[in-house]
Amino acid sequence: MTDQISDTPAPEAPFALVEAGPHGLSVVSANAAALSEGVVPDLRFTDAKARCPGLVSEEIDRAADARTLAALGHWMVRFTPIVAIDGEDGLMAETTGCAHLHCGEAGMMDAIAARLTKSGIVCQMAMASTPGAASALARAAPGRKLEPGEERAGLAGLPVGTLRLSGAARTVLRRFGLTRIGQLYGIDRKALARRFRSREMADAVLLRLDQALGQRIEPLSPLRPQPAHAVRLNCPEPISTSEAIGLGLERLVENLCDELAGLGQGARGFSLLAFRADGGVAEARIALAQPARTGAHILRLFDEKIDRIDPGFGIDCLVLEAHRVGPMQMGTPALSGDLAAQDTDPVALAALADRITARLGVGVVRVAHSYESYLPERAERLKPFEGELPRPPLPAPGTGPRPVRIFAQPEQVKVLAEVPDGPPQRFVWRRVTRRVVRADGPERISPEWWRHTAMPETVASPSGTNRTWLTPKLDPRADADLIGKIRADLEASCETVPTRNLPRARDYYRVEDAEGRRYWLFRKGLYGDGRGGAPEWFIHGLFA
Repeated sequence: MTDQISDTPAPEAPFALVEAGPHGLSVVSANAAALSEGVVPDLRFTDAKARCPGLVSEEIDRAADARTLAALGHWMVRFTPIVAIDGEDGLMAETTGCAHLHCGEAGMMDAIAARLTKSGIVCQMAMASTPGAASALARAAPGRKLEPGEERAGLAGLPVGTLRLSGAARTVLRRFGLTRIGQLYGIDRKALARRFRSREMADAVLLRLDQALGQRIEPLSPLRPQPAHAVRLNCPEPISTSEAIGLGLERLVENLCDELAGLGQGARGFSLLAFRADGGVAEARIALAQPARTGAHILRLFDEKIDRIDPGFGIDCLVLEAHRVGPMQMGTPALSGDLAAQDTDPVALAALADRITARLGVGVVRVAHSYESYLPERAERLKPFEGELPRPPLPAPGTGPRPVRIFAQPEQVKVLAEVPDGPPQRFVWRRVTRRVVRADGPERISPEWWRHTAMPETVASPSGTNRTWLTPKLDPRADADLIGKIRADLEASCETVPTRNLPRARDYYRVEDAEGRRYWLFRKGLYGDGRGGAPEWFIHGLFA
C-alpha cells in the first residue's frame, strides 16, 4: 500500500509551488483550482501565469518537505512497523500481518485516511501486491486495490510516468509515442533497449516495469529497523499521565515476555513508542547486556524513562518493540556461593550493568580486554560490556607481578637520590617526598621499535656537507635483505647515525616507602645508551 501526500490542502484560490531551474521558474505542484486552469507540473511559470493570472505561487522547500515526510513516516509506524519513503511525495507501507488489526485492508486504508484528514493532510491511497503497482495506482488511480495476479491488467491504462522513471526516460518514451504502461508489454525488450541512448536508462525502465508486475522483487528500505517482535495497545481514550503510561507498559511487557518465552528467546533492546493524538511520537529505549525476558527487570529499567515521555494532548497508542533477539542462557543457580562454578554471578552482573546503562547512557559500562603489547599502558583496551567478562590474560614468561592499579599514562617523578643502574633512594611524586626502604627489580621491557618513526635529522657526511635523512619505519615482516641494505646505506653515507629520537628501554622496579606504600616505578633509558640525555623516572602503578 502507498499513499501520496499533496503539498497543501486544496484552497479556493489557485496555488502552485515553483522551483528555479536551468530555464527559469517552473511549476512543481499545483492544487485542484490551479489544475482546472491548466497549470500542470513541469510548466514554465510564465506560461502558468498566462493561463491563470490570479495564480498564487511559493518556492518549494525540498529539505523541509523531506523532513516532514520522514516525520509522517515515523508516525505511520502506529499502523505497520515497515514504512519506507516513496520518492519525494509518497510513503510505502507493508500491511502484511497488520491489516487484521483494522478489520481488513479496506478498514486499514479508511483508518489511515481518517487520521490524515483530521490532521489537515490530503492524501491519495491505493493497495497492491507489489510496491511499484501500489505507487502507480496511488498517483494515477487512487482508491483502487489490485489482488495478486491483477497487476498486468490493472496497470495497462496508467501513464508510464507512474513507474517512477527519470525525466529523461519519460521524455524518450513520450518521443516514441509510448505514453501508457500497457504499450510496453508487447514491445520486444531488445528493441526497447535500442531506443534509449544508454543501456543503463533502458535497464532502469525494464526494471521498474518488472517490479511493478511482480516479476522482480523490490525490497523496501524502512525508516526504522524492523523489530523482531512487537506488541501494541490501543487506548480507548487518550492518556496523559505517567501512571497510565506505566500501567499500559506493564501489559505490553507481560504480553511481549510471554511471546519471547514461548520461543525460548530474550531481547537485548526494547523500545517504547507513544503515539500522541496530535500526530507526534515519543520514544524511550533501553539496552541490556544479555538477552532477557524478565518483566520486573525490564519495567525497572523503564521507570526513569517514563517520566521523560511528553504526552502532549494525550497518547492514544503504545507500541513495545523487541530488538536484538537471541537465545537465553538458562541454568540452575548454585545452592550456595561455595558450590558456584565461578565467583561472579553473570546474571547479577548483567542486571547491574543494565541499571547503570539505563541511568547514564549506552556505552558507559566498559571492561578491559587484553591486547598484545609490551608496553603496560597499551596492554589493555576498554570495550563496551557485552554481558560476559573477558578471560584474564596469561602472564608472559619472565614478567613480574603487576600492580592492582595501572595508570593510563605514566606520571613523571623527580628523583632526589639516585643509584646508577638501581632504584632511587628518594623521589617526589605529587609534591610529596617519599623515601624508599625496599625495592625489587629490575624488569626490563624493550621498546616497540616497529612503531617508532624518527624525525628528520641533519648529519655530517664523509664529504663534509650536510645531508638530511629520515630514519625509515621498518616493518618487522619485511624482507631481511632489504632491511640490511637500508642499514648498510645509512652507515656508509654518514659518520654517525643520530639516535636521540629512537625509543628507549624501561627498567621497572617494585619499591616500598617508609609508610608501607608500594609503587611501580620505571627508569626510561639507560646511562650511556646514546639515545638521548639522562634517564627519566616515572611511576606507572600502585600495589595493594
